[in-house]
Amino acid sequence: MTVVTTQMQSNHKSRLLIVDQDVNMGRFLGSYLTRRGFEVSNAATTDEALRIFRVFDPVLVLLDISAPGMSDLDTLEQLKRIKPDVSVILMSAHHDPGTIFRASRLGADDYLSKPFEPRELEARVNKILEKPRLAPEVNQLRDQVRRNSDFAMLFGTSPKMEEVKHTIEQVADTTATVLIRGESGTGKEVVARMIHAHSGRSENPFVKVNCAAIPHELLESELFGYEPGAFTGANRQKLGKFDLANAGTIFLDEISELHPALQAKLLHVLQDGGFSRLGGKRDISVDVRVLAATNKPLERAVAEGLFREDLFYRLNVITVNIPPLRERREEILVFLDYFLRKYSEFYGKHPAAFGEVAVGRMLEYSWPGNIRELENLVKRYVIVGNEAQIIREFSTPKPVESSATGSGFNWGRRTSTTDSGKLGGASTGTMAEGKMGEPESLSLLEIGKRAARSAEREALERVLTQTRWNRRQAAKILKISYKALLNKLKAIEEQYDTQHRNIDVQ
Repeated sequence: MTVVTTQMQSNHKSRLLIVDQDVNMGRFLGSYLTRRGFEVSNAATTDEALRIFRVFDPVLVLLDISAPGMSDLDTLEQLKRIKPDVSVILMSAHHDPGTIFRASRLGADDYLSKPFEPRELEARVNKILEKPRLAPEVNQLRDQVRRNSDFAMLFGTSPKMEEVKHTIEQVADTTATVLIRGESGTGKEVVARMIHAHSGRSENPFVKVNCAAIPHELLESELFGYEPGAFTGANRQKLGKFDLANAGTIFLDEISELHPALQAKLLHVLQDGGFSRLGGKRDISVDVRVLAATNKPLERAVAEGLFREDLFYRLNVITVNIPPLRERREEILVFLDYFLRKYSEFYGKHPAAFGEVAVGRMLEYSWPGNIRELENLVKRYVIVGNEAQIIREFSTPKPVESSATGSGFNWGRRTSTTDSGKLGGASTGTMAEGKMGEPESLSLLEIGKRAARSAEREALERVLTQTRWNRRQAAKILKISYKALLNKLKAIEEQYDTQHRNIDVQ
């Protein structure tokens, strides 16, 4: 496995980390890239790569998925979990469209087929690095254009979103704390940026912090900074996010995940406008407007003792509720057109517009991942260029019973809907039917087995939905091994495919 990570230095020299189980390949890549002006370091294992990845905060990863045990793209998931916005280039000796498709769904940006010329590798790396090298004013202009487009897309076609827009216009130019509520992927960050852009602080920093993406042991120093000597390795002063957001806005995403120990410190900032850095002996005064977002009911967290009641009331001065995409389906076609143009331009490709069948399936789908899920689907389509694959994601096989309906829950491939709306699409009843709809004779033992399988599927569905398909977290909640969970998912998917192949034959 090979991983290349990159971080821009103040002198514009990029730092690369190469991790390869093939030591000779790692040395070759290291030597080649060093001669091209990169600062190169090597590691031999995935664990070592992840440790260095955390320390160096890379912007680019070159990931070899040819190695044994990498078929489940577990390393890609771990890297994205540590830093969701990191760019990833895959490379593999085996051109497997299914693996590439799944990897693009997990956030991979490009694919490099082995064997490749070193110059091609260099070109791909440089292409990813071009964006950070743009002049700051060009970056700022492009970001402003993108945000304006996002604003127009989010608020241009839906009556419900017009209500949200009206609320934003009323509260933007105040200093009130705003709590933005909505399911994952509905556009909470876009709303936060819009509030900032329409406020008197728009010329000052907008700083985003994802409270769930940073381990709570590190989040305090990330938010509030530290002084030299605060802990082993703290050799210099570090400014926190509240320092950087002074006179501007800080956006605390997934605020429900904030550790209780930090909730008290955040409450102090909201009440008194001050905080102390780790190892500091005095309070620092800041003028920061706080916007927070959550996809979970904070009232329940307060009732369960997981979230401070006084902090909840401080955050919940003004609430903006963003409806899910399934409640504003009139926007789906507009989003499809927008994202298709956006990613066609970004990747330099020109895929055909979606056909009527694909569009029809999308309009019927419930979109549990909301706008983000739709955006990622269009992105995959532009990369892969295979509408048939997209249609298969949304295809609902002909139901065995005429009353069966789809709920749109994702299963197995994580995007194929089922005829019962449950995992695997199997009937949850205790009586099976034959080809002509007549009851099939079953033993009490078989009825019990089917009920147990149904209950297991429902439990898996519920936990996977709660964890947003974080399989490792789901396995911990279910108190089974990660491998056991994967085996259960695979078994149910195979059962689902077998059932519907039989239906097609019949």
